[in-house]
Amino acid sequence: MFTSHLAPGAAHWAETTAELNRQGSAVIPRLLSASECEALVRLYPDGQHFRSRVVMQQHGFGRGEYQYFSYPLPETVARLRATLYPELVGVANAWNEAMGLEVRYPADHAGFLARCHAAGQQRPTPLLLRYGPGDYNCLHQDLYGEQVFPIQVAVLLSRPGEDFTGGEFVLTEQRPRMQSRPEVVPLAQGDAVVFAVHHRPVQGSRGVYRVNMRHGVSRLRAGQRYTLGVIFHDAH
Repeated sequence: MFTSHLAPGAAHWAETTAELNRQGSAVIPRLLSASECEALVRLYPDGQHFRSRVVMQQHGFGRGEYQYFSYPLPETVARLRATLYPELVGVANAWNEAMGLEVRYPADHAGFLARCHAAGQQRPTPLLLRYGPGDYNCLHQDLYGEQVFPIQVAVLLSRPGEDFTGGEFVLTEQRPRMQSRPEVVPLAQGDAVVFAVHHRPVQGSRGVYRVNMRHGVSRLRAGQRYTLGVIFHDAH
């Protein structure tokens, strides 16, 4: 089970919301315990938990591999999805309003999943990623259909400096008529980074404009790195 600091109204959520609005990303320290991280890593070799496996270099995505979980999701993953979504939906709706988008999201994740499934997006998207020496993940966006929740979460399951070196989580932000701004997000085992899936609003001198976000992982120099990706929309 994950820790009780996820309770609605906890002070850290105000900080998370403020940081998301400022930077397009925020870190939740120790979202999962070391034992929870290790339990998820142990699932990776067992194919019964997954619906598909992707080798990145075969598709030009980078180097490394990942596996999408099948339904029913492992309990920890399902609870993260259900618990984090209500804390983030207010930010998601505020972003869409600021950007002039009509879409609004239901208060709970079950309601949003029903919308995805009605649109033909019925395949689960939470995934485990595995990187070895020399592996990396190209900058990308996790869009799987018309129904997209604009915020997602990645949890580092391995110990930087012990299990692996290199392999930093990287975000880029492309503002109109400007060069891309990169950011490296330091994470410890069990830390989660919450970030924009594709675009977010930014207040400029002439009003609000959209910035385009991408994320990836820099080259791993040694060891193995595992990550849990928590995406709230399902896929076609």
